Amino acid sequence: MPRFPEDFMFQLSEEEFKNLISQFATSSWGGRRKLPLVFTEHGVLMLSSVLNSERAIKVNIQVMRIYIRMREMMMLHKDIMPRLESVERKLNLHDNRITVVFEHLKQFEHFKQQELKQKVRPKIGYKLSKADQLKIIEIQ
Repeated sequence: MPRFPEDFMFQLSEEEFKNLISQFATSSWGGRRKLPLVFTEHGVLMLSSVLNSERAIKVNIQVMRIYIRMREMMMLHKDIMPRLESVERKLNLHDNRITVVFEHLKQFEHFKQQELKQKVRPKIGYKLSKADQLKIIEIQ
């Protein structure tokens, strides 16, 4: 029987591994052929029974304290996740609406440009002389 069963560790996804590298500024030198395996909480507990040096024990105690603190924080702030999801939905809705507004503004700008082109283009057809224009005004 293996010391670390499959449910005590798992393989990181490509995205998780990239995030891990960026968070810890890990060097990409040397490369990696496979994505790394990481321990679950139970895997860390099992690891503590394997490591016997004083330093390993101290590190393990710190890791366990961090796990406990993380669990406490998750329990205290479990209402935050639904709120964050709600805010994200609203932001997405606002993004969509803003996009629509910008599309309408672009169309409006296009129509304005067309109007300007119409105004500045040379007029064609019969052109009245100033005398003819004055006659028309007198008739009216």
